[in-house]
Amino acid sequence: CHLIHYLRLSHHLIVLNYLICTFDKLKSVSSEDIKITDAVFDGVEVRVFEPPAKADESLKRSVVYIHGGGWALASARTSLYNNLCRIMAESLNAVVVSVEYRLVPEVCFPEQYHDALRATKHFLQPDVLAEYSVDPSRIAISGDSAGGNLAAAVCQQLSKDEDLTVRPKLQALIYPVLQAFDFNTPSYQQNMNMPVLPRYVMVNYWIDYINGNYDLAHELLINNHTALNVGRALSFRARLNWTALLPPSFKKSYKPVVQTTGTAAIVERLPALLDVRAVPLLADDATLARQPRTYVLTCENDVLRDDGAMYAARLERAGVPVTLDHFHDCFHGCMIFTVWPTDFSAGVQTRNSYIKWLDENL
Repeated sequence: CHLIHYLRLSHHLIVLNYLICTFDKLKSVSSEDIKITDAVFDGVEVRVFEPPAKADESLKRSVVYIHGGGWALASARTSLYNNLCRIMAESLNAVVVSVEYRLVPEVCFPEQYHDALRATKHFLQPDVLAEYSVDPSRIAISGDSAGGNLAAAVCQQLSKDEDLTVRPKLQALIYPVLQAFDFNTPSYQQNMNMPVLPRYVMVNYWIDYINGNYDLAHELLINNHTALNVGRALSFRARLNWTALLPPSFKKSYKPVVQTTGTAAIVERLPALLDVRAVPLLADDATLARQPRTYVLTCENDVLRDDGAMYAARLERAGVPVTLDHFHDCFHGCMIFTVWPTDFSAGVQTRNSYIKWLDENL
């Protein structure tokens, strides 16, 4: 079983790496004269996209962007994310900071989180914002997939930091991965074999991120790590009870998978499974109430659809203004596929909707 999971994941990663490298050879999307510089923010590499200054403005809006890739793939420098950030900078006339956090297998949790947090806190310093001519009251933090996970976790931590004088005005999460508690939500059941992100691949991304062992994959898949006899998990169960948080159109006819007896040793070996820095959906209501206005983009054909929808529901219940932007015909990862030969209409549609929300709210 261990070997099968390893070979399947290895094949998936090889294919994705090949695609990323292939796309990286493509010419970047032509944009306005966007200045692109690489910098280091508190030990973390970043790529900064700056639109040209306009005569009638003194300060610009800004977006801190954290790329996806299962905490293991992609880069702020690949053409896919380079193109996205160039288009964002141009469309929004905003300074975009793309965080080049370290990846699995070089590091595991919590290092990716610490990288994203350090880079963001550095940028939020008033003198750094002044250097880039950024309006401190008009900053968003955003990310897709695993980057959405990091953006949500960083935003939660920033909301608790009493020493900060500047905090994000908005957070925008693109098909974020937000929990490892329940791998049998309706979207996980519905899309378990759906490209680009089958359920077994997402489980193995989690295992790699939290430095676990592939031998645990089956137990995670059947929710043995959060069975009713796992005491440490009990207090979190209500925080992602999808039967109460999801609309009927998402729940459909799927049934919860809750084991009576499971394996409590899993969360003892892998405490990150219940660590809110890794699983932001488990945050308490008080933390959620401190979050800024939020945008969550979800896709129907995505195992992570319900992660985003549950987070949106919990934020809304905590009093946070939330926009849940759901796309019925789209798939995980689609927003970065907007350049030939993968210039999918789903990518353009989701990207335009996301940028439109930022433009109207930032």
